[in-house]
Amino acid sequence: MGFIKKAYYKLNEFVHRHKEGIPFLLYTVFYLTWFSLLEKSVIVPKYLIHLEADNHIPFIPAFIIPYEIWFPYVLGTVLYFLFTSKKDYWKLFSFLVTGMTVFLIISTFWPNGQDLRPNLVGSKGLFESMVLQLYSTDTPTNIWPSIHVYNSLGIEFAIAKSEKLRRYKWVQISSFTLSLLIILSTMFLKQHSVFDVGTAIILGIVMYYVIYCLDVIQIMRTAREKKLEEKKLEKEYIRKN
Repeated sequence: MGFIKKAYYKLNEFVHRHKEGIPFLLYTVFYLTWFSLLEKSVIVPKYLIHLEADNHIPFIPAFIIPYEIWFPYVLGTVLYFLFTSKKDYWKLFSFLVTGMTVFLIISTFWPNGQDLRPNLVGSKGLFESMVLQLYSTDTPTNIWPSIHVYNSLGIEFAIAKSEKLRRYKWVQISSFTLSLLIILSTMFLKQHSVFDVGTAIILGIVMYYVIYCLDVIQIMRTAREKKLEEKKLEKEYIRKN
């Protein structure tokens, strides 16, 4: 009984110390629920996204590796900043949530999809078998802008701007290389059109300027602190008079 009580207090302390992770957890549930509904409702997309440039991009199954690494790359980086730098965490959180919400809204009001996937009758090796598995679980709908691309940029920006990680050149090079390979994988696996990738990059650059150059989070925090200070002074003035 004492062990359970001790474990409970330790868990409670851990959650309280990293309570900033709760919004991320709640948003993940919100996003997955909305996305799941979109995947079920958009069977035949109303708008097909297909550029002439897409026809000249080869299908390379080996790119399934960086494509799949995207999942631990994103989650691992979010958790790293949650536990090591709340300032970097909130910037990354704001960046990711903004783009993913834009994606959900676009997919809802502009149901889109693509017809780029090759007709894979059977697997020709491990990589193609993995691609077939991907195709069977992920429909070619709701693709614009590419969240794989946008979130990869968000992770790369966060790592590049981190004061702590900036000291490790191997981390910087690895992150940049991986994010580039992930972006390329979306096209070489015929998961996304050049249009999806290009617009995701544009959105990522805009959000980089908003989050890291303008630093809107700090602006909002300063405004909030100023407002609280004004309220405090107002209360003191009322109390004295």
